[in-house]
Amino acid sequence: MKEVTGLLVMDVDGTLIRQEGIDLLAQEAGVGEKVAEITAQAMNGELDFAASLQARVALLKDLETSIFPKILEQMEVTPGAESLITELHQRGYKIGLVSGGFHEVIDPIAQSLGIDLVRANRLQASDGCLTGEVLGEIVTSEKKKEALLTWAKEHCIELDQTIAIGDGANDLLMIKAAGIGIAFMAKPIVSAQSPYRIEKRDLRLVLDIIDKYRKERACIS
Repeated sequence: MKEVTGLLVMDVDGTLIRQEGIDLLAQEAGVGEKVAEITAQAMNGELDFAASLQARVALLKDLETSIFPKILEQMEVTPGAESLITELHQRGYKIGLVSGGFHEVIDPIAQSLGIDLVRANRLQASDGCLTGEVLGEIVTSEKKKEALLTWAKEHCIELDQTIAIGDGANDLLMIKAAGIGIAFMAKPIVSAQSPYRIEKRDLRLVLDIIDKYRKERACIS
């Protein structure tokens, strides 16, 4: 078995993929503008994430679950993501996704990219339609940080060997907790508080930051 040398944890909507999954669902439900407005406020840190998610999911009530494959077709993986994942796997990293989005659309993407770990929300459904509620605990900023710490502990990875990447306010806690915290095409509140920033939509640039960080630490030691 290959030695685990590090852990990369990524947000999904706006980071691993270009779109916000809940906004795509809302468009199909005919409430696109209303949900997009709430999403923007939550990502900018203007609204409590859990409350905003509950409000947005409530607007999806009665949307048929058969819509998920159509939503998947509309999602675009961010340029450089596959190269980043392949390279880090070769280096012995575990790759995890943590998302305020939904397993129903994230899991197929994760499987196709060879992602090792996933934590997201799950939509409640009945008789083939969404009920407008979320099943179980909502993945908040605290839960994202918790996932990073838990996965690192489970795989015996020191925190200075972890990387967290995200674009929204609910990613800040895990970005600050990781050895390398990266704001990716992020909202101003996130960029201002993150140790590293990427302002070009190319996830392969994460490798440059990792290599620079490792060289700096090697010089110090």
